[in-house]
Amino acid sequence: MCARENSRLCTRAGCALLCATAVIAQEPRPEPRAIPIICESGDCPLLTGVPQTAGMRSGFVRLVSGHTVGRHTTGGNEETLIILHGQGDALLDGDKRISFAAPATVYFPSSTFHNVVNTGKETLEYVYVVAPAAGR
Repeated sequence: MCARENSRLCTRAGCALLCATAVIAQEPRPEPRAIPIICESGDCPLLTGVPQTAGMRSGFVRLVSGHTVGRHTTGGNEETLIILHGQGDALLDGDKRISFAAPATVYFPSSTFHNVVNTGKETLEYVYVVAPAAGR
């Protein structure tokens, strides 16, 4: 119940708005942070979205030679890969291919099906950043 609901100065609609504002204000705000990239497996989340961020997600991927991450879509999100080590290809629908080698970035707009394959002899390492596309 809204603390001001019993006040003579508060109308029902006004109290509902005040209560809703108070609930929104109580949600944790994302805080600045430094996250070490210590990853024992092939894929480690770094930023996991709300409440850690306002909607952005991020992770670190280590992909051995010849392996892929698997075909997936960005859905209503944009995705950027920051290539730290190695080389590979981004395989897109329609047999399109984007080749890259570290250091590089690779960008996928929303609604893009893609797969990442390590085409080199060394381990491919990259950070991915996924965020809601504008207007979504």
